[in-house]
Amino acid sequence: MKINPPQKIKDIAALINAKIEGNTQQLVSGLNEIHKVEIGDIVFVDHPKYYEKALQSKATTILINKEVACPEGKTLLISDDPFRDYNKLVNHFLPEQYSSQNISNTAIIGKNTLIMPGVIIGNYVKIGNNCIIHPNTTIYAYSEIGNNVTIHANCVIGADAFYYKRRAEKFDKMISCGNVIIQDEVELGAMCTIDKGVSGSTVIGKGSKLDNHVHVGHDTVIGEMCLFAAQVGIAGVVTVEDNVTLWGQVGVVSNVTIGKGAVVLGQSGVSKSLEGHKTYFGSPVAEAREKMKELALIKKIPILLERL
Repeated sequence: MKINPPQKIKDIAALINAKIEGNTQQLVSGLNEIHKVEIGDIVFVDHPKYYEKALQSKATTILINKEVACPEGKTLLISDDPFRDYNKLVNHFLPEQYSSQNISNTAIIGKNTLIMPGVIIGNYVKIGNNCIIHPNTTIYAYSEIGNNVTIHANCVIGADAFYYKRRAEKFDKMISCGNVIIQDEVELGAMCTIDKGVSGSTVIGKGSKLDNHVHVGHDTVIGEMCLFAAQVGIAGVVTVEDNVTLWGQVGVVSNVTIGKGAVVLGQSGVSKSLEGHKTYFGSPVAEAREKMKELALIKKIPILLERL
């Protein structure tokens, strides 16, 4: 999420009543979570496991719950609850604005695009030319859809990220301030759900085709010409490179990369990054030929036991 114009670090600290360490002249130009940070951003960290990653990231300002040595040229904002204060900043710089109309007055819709009955289009949505949006689809604020895109009935584009902090008494929700970008020539089957980024963009690449009931989590980036069969589920912050095929009911954990041209056979569980141009199967996933051999050997176990 960009902050325009950039803000003085002293003003940011005053908003959340945080102590400043390091460069007091810093300008803040964005808010981002750890996986998406850029120079000029604030990132929050509230667990020792991730202190070093945050401190050494591209982020210029680190919102942290412990006094530590400040890296040269950076700024620390010391807070007793960085998660809470990050949400405060999101609410301040990008307050939620709900539309009371089916199609917001701020939406931009291209030429020859067909919007069918029951479609909801939120604030500041951009839809390109020659698209077809089928009935009862919901497109949340700030989503961007390219040209020649087909979205079938009952899809949800841009719902909040599934991102919570466990407290003793409840779950606190991370406020999502990212969006969804669907590039040209994409087709989404009925009842697909594409979550927006926590602070960046969830992207569906040009020419990719998703079958019915596919879910794509926050901040995931899918390359061009990918093919996903029904009931594929992809967690947040996944990178799927170009020309990847995921067959039915494949599940993918967060923070992994599936290499270009990979094929994952149906009902497989992807729990690690995969090299491109190979075929995979199983849960946990492995190269398909090796997994098939393994399954064949498992079937022989009863025979071997009988011989003992």
